[in-house]
Amino acid sequence: MKQPVQVDLLVIGFGKGGKTLAATMGRGGKSVIMVEESDQMYGGTCINVGCVPTKALVHRADTRRPDDGAEAWYQQAVGAVSDLTTLLRGKNFQMLDEIDTVTVVTGKASFVDPKTVEVTAGDDRLTIRADNIVINTGAQPVIPEIPGLRDSRYTATSAEMLRTTTLPGRLAVLGGGYLGLEFAAMYRQFGSEVTVLESRTAFMDREDEDVAEAALHILREQGITLLPGSLVTEIRDGASGATIHYVRDGRDQTLDVDTILVATGRAPATAALRLDRAGVRTTERGAVEVDEYLRTSQPHIYAIGDVNGGPQFTYISLDDNRVVADQLLGAGARSTADRRAVPHTMFMTPPFSTVGLTETRARQQGHRVKIASKPVAQIAAMPRSRIMEDTRGLMKFIIDADTDLVLGAAVLSIDSQELINLVALAMRHQVTASELRDTIYNHPSSSEALNEVLATAA
Repeated sequence: MKQPVQVDLLVIGFGKGGKTLAATMGRGGKSVIMVEESDQMYGGTCINVGCVPTKALVHRADTRRPDDGAEAWYQQAVGAVSDLTTLLRGKNFQMLDEIDTVTVVTGKASFVDPKTVEVTAGDDRLTIRADNIVINTGAQPVIPEIPGLRDSRYTATSAEMLRTTTLPGRLAVLGGGYLGLEFAAMYRQFGSEVTVLESRTAFMDREDEDVAEAALHILREQGITLLPGSLVTEIRDGASGATIHYVRDGRDQTLDVDTILVATGRAPATAALRLDRAGVRTTERGAVEVDEYLRTSQPHIYAIGDVNGGPQFTYISLDDNRVVADQLLGAGARSTADRRAVPHTMFMTPPFSTVGLTETRARQQGHRVKIASKPVAQIAAMPRSRIMEDTRGLMKFIIDADTDLVLGAAVLSIDSQELINLVALAMRHQVTASELRDTIYNHPSSSEALNEVLATAA
């Protein structure tokens, strides 16, 4: 039997946090092995089946002109996005491959004991022992136990949708969360008839009602059918499509579609790791249990990114990397408890971005609040929205009446994905709403809207 390969650090999973940590440790002279199950996933979920390809498709959907044939435009878009992900995948592999002390191994990893992992690829076996191990295997789509759904020929996950070159004529989206609504908006722009079925009684029910309604109004105006309170009971395949059986308003109903996109959430990918052999505990939801320093129940094993049950965002995985890097190379003081005002964007068109507390939550927590809010179409100091020919949406800021600090914001407008970063930075550094209101912004920009909107605070 071959002797195990000994390294300073073993990273399982080529995601954002893992690859960044591997590069940092490798450039510091540490021996590192990066294990990735598939050579089609170098670089992780974001660049291959997540943020990059989906947002690239959103852009291409938005640039489709009325005279552009829907099917041809979609095929061209999928091909272009595939070329983009192939390019980025190669660059990500090269980033690690050019570091002498880092080795990329393709295969399936499973623990043998707390410090030993076996990697298999066909008949090949590699045993690795490491002083420190980082689990970065991400998450995978959850397919609900609905009769006929898993076995339907017309069921697809978001990753599978990105690879198909056939534009669905009739698309059903199961799940009205951010992923489901983002895909719904994108495919409607490509030309599909889109229906979203959500089991909860309301879409976007974590947002303030006025904010949610502004976003949902845009989606309905696009021609998307939104069906809250819909309980899907069965999927039946036909010769050229599927029939969805669901209950809504107490009545049995059906919907005939060409494709069913399952967007009902993602679960940590841990099943194949044999974490029991390593003595690594998991939560009730299957996530790797970690402390605020991202250490598992084995202090030399860390879990970063989606697999640890935290927010499933690439930028959180990147920050997880900073926490672990500080443990391995720094003072060990940085932790997830340091995070404040983490923004989020749903890339519908225009994009919808939030940070901090909603008005409802702020009042529930006992804050005396002032609200600054205005529809984008009424913001005179934001000519960029008219230049870009999209005045839809609104901006809303929740301000603590006693301290003048921004408690939260919802921005539904062009460039909101950039604006929200400015607001989040202000929140983290306790810049007051008045200072944001009176700051000099360049022109014409979206950020100058803050001059006018924050002046409405009351």
